[in-house]
Formats: sequence, structure tokens, C-alpha cells
Amino acid sequence: MEDGEWVLVRKPAEKDFWNPTSMDLADTSKPLKVTFSGPAKHWTDAIPIGNGRLGAMVWGGIASETLQLNEDTLWTGVPGDYTNPEAPAALAEVRKLVDNGDYAEATKAAVKLSDHPSDVYQLLGDIKLEFDESHVKYTEGTYSRELDLETATARVKYSVGDVEFMREHFASNPGQVIVTKISASKPGSLSFTVSLDSKLHHHSQANGQNQIILQGSCPGKRIQPKVGLNENPKGIQFTAVLDLQVSQGGVIHNIDDKKLKVEGSDWAVLLLVASSSFDGPFTMPSDSKKDPTSDSLNALKSIKTLSYSDLYAHHLDDYQNLFHRVSLQLSKSSKSNLGDGSLEMKEVKSSTKISHISKSNDGAVSTAERVKSFQTDEDPSFVELLFQYGRYLLISSSRPGTQVSNLQGIWNKDIEPAWDCAPHLNINLQMNYWPSLPCNLKECQEPLFDFISSLAINGSKTAKVNYETSGWVAHQVTDIWAKTSPDRGEAVWALWPMGGAWLCTHLWEQFTYTMDKDFLKNKAYPLLEGCTSFLLDWLIEGPGGYLETNPSTSPEHMFVAPDGKPASVSYSSTMDIAIIREVFSEIVSAAEVLGRKDDALIGKVREALAKLPPTKIARDGSIMEWAVDFQDPEVHHRHVSHLFGLFPGHTITVEKTPDLCKAVDFTLFKRGVEGPGWSTTWKTALWARLHYSEHAYRMVKHLISLVDPTHEADFEGGLYSNLFTAHPPFQIDANFGFSAAVAEMLVQSTTKDLYLLPALPRDKWANGCVKGLKARGGVTVNICWQEGDLEEFGLWSMEENSVKRLHYRGTTITAKISTGKVYTFNRRLKCVKTYSL
Repeated sequence: MEDGEWVLVRKPAEKDFWNPTSMDLADTSKPLKVTFSGPAKHWTDAIPIGNGRLGAMVWGGIASETLQLNEDTLWTGVPGDYTNPEAPAALAEVRKLVDNGDYAEATKAAVKLSDHPSDVYQLLGDIKLEFDESHVKYTEGTYSRELDLETATARVKYSVGDVEFMREHFASNPGQVIVTKISASKPGSLSFTVSLDSKLHHHSQANGQNQIILQGSCPGKRIQPKVGLNENPKGIQFTAVLDLQVSQGGVIHNIDDKKLKVEGSDWAVLLLVASSSFDGPFTMPSDSKKDPTSDSLNALKSIKTLSYSDLYAHHLDDYQNLFHRVSLQLSKSSKSNLGDGSLEMKEVKSSTKISHISKSNDGAVSTAERVKSFQTDEDPSFVELLFQYGRYLLISSSRPGTQVSNLQGIWNKDIEPAWDCAPHLNINLQMNYWPSLPCNLKECQEPLFDFISSLAINGSKTAKVNYETSGWVAHQVTDIWAKTSPDRGEAVWALWPMGGAWLCTHLWEQFTYTMDKDFLKNKAYPLLEGCTSFLLDWLIEGPGGYLETNPSTSPEHMFVAPDGKPASVSYSSTMDIAIIREVFSEIVSAAEVLGRKDDALIGKVREALAKLPPTKIARDGSIMEWAVDFQDPEVHHRHVSHLFGLFPGHTITVEKTPDLCKAVDFTLFKRGVEGPGWSTTWKTALWARLHYSEHAYRMVKHLISLVDPTHEADFEGGLYSNLFTAHPPFQIDANFGFSAAVAEMLVQSTTKDLYLLPALPRDKWANGCVKGLKARGGVTVNICWQEGDLEEFGLWSMEENSVKRLHYRGTTITAKISTGKVYTFNRRLKCVKTYSL
């Protein structure tokens, strides 16, 4: 079990398929590590690890340690009925009030269309470790805690006297296990007690000398019962099994059938597996045939014969296959008004400081200190870290076969978490998956497509009963049971039937990046068809020959009606029409690829596209958020829904709609920079699409400020010490939005066009190299630049031959890209080298 006996030989990482010929790529970046100067005091100081399904937060305590655990199928509730037979009458009433211009009354009446709230994501429990009293007197200055993004491994080190203790934690996807190894530098020095606990209803028992089994259940309904449900149905059942292995000479004692006590060991390995009875969103937990205890013990049996080194090697192989597809290096300019020589001296000092910072003991600078200092030092290597951290979190919270990454990914400490941890479909769930394609993690988006398929089943019932339409619909919030009806409460958030349609744009994007026609035909197109059928029926004839949506809201934003009353319900909000235009354009394109352009449905879509109202510019020069130029009572509102057409949509572009882009520019200035983390990263991407590097970078910088968890209500946006992004409280969407926005600053694309460094902040990231980003059309992009100017770039495609228009600062050339060949271009966009992969 000694790691030194192993030599692992792996195939080259994808990021190393191309290297520049004219630049020395000496890596001056700091290590990709999130470091801490002490144990966690708050949950947002703890280190997240995950394998897509199982997650843990590592606190790094010394005398006592907690690993707080999650499993992604642990939710309250049971499958629901997401229909309301009384909705059609309420819909007719609301539509009439809107037609009469009585928007305030329509807003009140629209509450009749609301339904019960979503169910609630739960937690699994805690692994608790208690060390002997000597650990309280650990040697000051020896403590370090870090998350290594290169290996997805959390480490805690400290010394007690002349003995160094180390803990390593990782969550293995191949093994479906959370692994902890605790070791001491001096033989026989390791003694501790371990137990399992949970805030949920549970029973925990030590099974013999080396196992603890925790069995529990989630509530069959949320804490505040759903309207009309008085019974307490059986909820999701779960089991966690902790297995303990120790070195030869180590002894394990069973303490009261509750805890296991280790004495005199060199090392110990803890394996944590867990399963639940969840058997899909349409199976009642009481009808589930899954046995979580049996499943957990079988999972443990399948890995029990593997050594720690085997488990770690399999984990690294799996994780690094994904993580090592993309690399990013950024640095400041090497030029100076004082002359090159004097600045080179500065840079030498800087790199000395860098190597010191990367150490995680002896008073090294923690990542939290780096966040604090960013407003003054603007360290580009911190941007690299935060970009890669978003990729790490996506790999850790969303894998093929898991649930979708929720409002907190998979990490949650509460029985009643903020906003129920429920996936929200009016920006948050979509943003979670923004980096999956450009940042070369397409597999991580598979759970989203499985989830959309479930939404389509429930959503077809909601559409038929509530709105008397064909197709399928989903609203603003959902849960593990694929809830598709409106949320409980006010129309300003609950009444928004565009959630499913926005999700469908991810289906088309998956095709444009991968060019996978089988996926388009078998998975994407049927879902797009159902969504399109609903949208065609939802649209109604309005005055002037235009089609309109009624009722309509702009997510979570009120307006002042002409009579001076606050309202949220009107008709044809800009976001409604932008999403519909996007979906209609996509299904037309999809039909052309699949040879279905003459289908009757496509004919109807083409007719409807021509009758959608245009995006309008308000009197003050901004993009109108509603069909009428209503007074906006909150001009700095967090949502920028009316800018969907620019990003993530494609109907507003710098080339084709310059007047609308000018209006978007003014709209963003009007909205301001303040807002939650997800709002900040959306604005970053919007500025990038406009090719405004200075403003995009301003939003990057705005996000990087340290949030104090004891006074988080005083903050808007920002980062916690473990680099989780804040709304506040913690929401994971901005972590993902940040990675996607940085990618958007460096590469933009259509299936035919590739834009190089469209929003590069040349003075802030003067030198750099990004490798492994994906572009639409199935092309992998690698770019290096010096002093703000393109130096060299490499392209390849594994999907299909293509012709690309390459754009860089007003220069455009056409390039033919053949499958399996790597092309290197110089700064003048001339191909200077080709070779086969």
C-alpha cells in the first residue's frame, strides 16, 4: 500500500495534443490549489469533494474532524401531481385582465395559477473522527489544509511533537466511494475513534470490528406540508456504510456498537459508500424495489479487494481524463516604462513570492488572502485558479447517471436549505451547465438531458390540463421528482412557463459543439418537438398581426403599470419572445440537418417565426424588458432576462444587429455592476459577447471579493474562503458561470465562425495560453498570445471535416479543417504546420 511502489503511465492529456512552436511555455503559474491556514470555522471554509453522486465537505479539524456527507438522491417527498384542473378558468380570467390593460389585477389573479412548492434537497450525515488529547497540542505553524485541483484530493497535515499526521480525502467516481487515508510518520502513532451520525431520522450501528452502517429515511413531505396532503407518505430510504482498514499491528475496538476505536496503527483507510431507494422520478419510495443496504454492501464488496493505491490510481485516471483537457495560463505584461531590466527584476521577485505562496504551511498566504488582495494586485494566476475550480466543481457534482447539479451542486448541510437547493429554471440550472461544452466537459451535461426527458413526461400533463395545449412545459422551479407546475406564491416568480424551453436550447448546443447526429435525432429532436408544440399553442394572435404570450412575466421583476400600481403580469416579455425565437430557430436548423425541413410542424414554426414581435428599444435607448415601455421601479435589478438574445442566445449579434447591441450596452450600464454572483458572471458573459473586454474584466474583478460568512447579508456576490460563490448565501451557479464567461472572453463561435480573443483584457492578461477549449462545429481551440497580441493558435477536429471562418481583430480568413489533423496558425492567421493526431 505504499504509493512509492507504483509507477503510473498515462496517455498524453488532451491539453498537450498541441504546443506552440514560437513561444516558451515555461509555467509561471501558481499551483492549482485552494489553500487554508487553519481548520474550517464555517461550512464555507470546508473543502468540497465529490464524484458526481456522493459529496463531502472536509473541515480539517485537528483533535476532532468532520466530513459532512451528501448523496444526490436524498430529497423530501414523493412523485407529485403537477396539474391543476382549475387553471384554464384562471388563465382565461388573467388573459382578459391583461387584454384590458389591468396589469395589477392580472398579477393578483395569476396567483390562482400557482401550485405547491418544490421538494427539498436533504443531507446524508457526518463522519466524525476524534483523535487523542495530544492532538490539541499540535505544533504551531505545521498545519496546512489544501484542495489540489490537479488530483481532486483534499489534504490536511500537522505535527504533534516529532510525528507528522496526514489525511488524504478523495471521492472516486469509478469506485463510487469516498476514501480517506490517515497516516502517521512514526509507526504505531495513530489512534482515533470514528462514528457516523445524521440530522435525518436514522439508526447507526457498528457492524463487527470494522464497519459502521447508518440507515435512515428522508421525510415523505417537505417540512411545510403541501396543500391538500395530510398523510405522511414513506420517503426515500438510504444507507451509508463506513469500512475501516488499519495497518498490521493496529487494533480496532467496537465501542458500544456505535463507534470504532483505532489504537497503535501506522495508517488507516476509511471507505464510505452510500445508496438510496430512489428509483426515478415516477416511482413512489413505498413501491421501490431498491434495497439501499444491500446496494451499499455490494458497492463496498466490489472495491474491498483494491488497495488504497489502486483506488487512487483509478480515481486519478478517471478525473484527470476530464480535468486535463483544458489548461489556462495568464500573466501580466513584461514591459515597463522603467525599462525591461528593472521590470525583469520585479518579475523575479514576483515568482519567488509565487513559490512561497504555493506552500501551505509556515505562514504561507491562504487562498482567502489571495481573494482579499485581488482588488490591488489583480493576480492573473488567481483567475486561472477560479476558472479551473469551476471545472472541478462540475466534474465533482454532475456525471453520467447522476442527478443534475442543483442550486448548491451536491453539497448541503441543512434540512431546510436556502431556496430548498431546488434547481431553478430561470437562470440557475442553465448556468450550472454553461461551462460543460466550451470548457470541454460534455459528459458532465448528460444528467441535464436525462432530467429534461423526465420534465417532458410530467410537463406534457401540466400543459394538457393547466393550459389545454399540446407538447410539454416546465416552470421556474423543479426538484428530483421533475416538478413542472408553477411554484407556490406570487406570479412575479411562480408564473413563468419558459423554463423547459430555455433548457431545450442546451440540447441544440450539445449538437453544435459535438456534431453528434445520433444525439440530435434520438434525444434532442423529440424533446425540441414537444417543447415547440407547446410554444406554438401557447402563442396567441395579438393586435398588429403579431403573436404574443399572455400572461407573461420577466423573471422576478416587477414594473409600474400605467395606472401607477405595481404589477408583474403583462404580455410578451422580451425574454419570452427571445427564448421562443431561439427554440424555433434551433428546431428549424435541426430539421434541416435531419432531412425533416418539410415536416408540417416546421412549416408552422416558420410561419410563427415571421410573426414574433421584434426586440424593441425603449425611449431611453435601453432594451425594453416588457412589450410596453413600463416604468422600472428597480433599474439595478439582479436579473438581465431581457438580454437573453445576446447571451446565452444568438439572435442579437455584433455583426447582424449593431443597433440592438448598442442598446444592450446601455442596458448593462443602466443595470449596474452590483448583484448576486450569478448576475455578475452573466453580465461578464454579456460584455464578452459585445467584445467589450474592459467591461467584462471589470465584472471578473467585481466577483473576486471575500465574503464574511458571519455577516453575509452585508454582501452581494463575492467568494467565500473555499471559493464557493455567494448570492449570498452560497449558490454554486456563479462558480460555473465564471468559467464559462472566461472561456467566452477568449473564444467565441458559431458552427461556421471562430472568433479568437474577442474580449481579451490586453493590459490585465497581456500574456497567456489557453489549450483545449471547444468551439461550435466540433473544433478544439488552443491560443497563445504575447503583450496582448495573438502569437499562435492550433485547431483540430475529431468529429468531422469543416470549413471555418477565422476572425481576429477585423481580419477574416477561411480555413479547411480535416478530421484528425492538427493545424498551427501564426499571428497573421497563416497555417504554418499540420500533423496527424
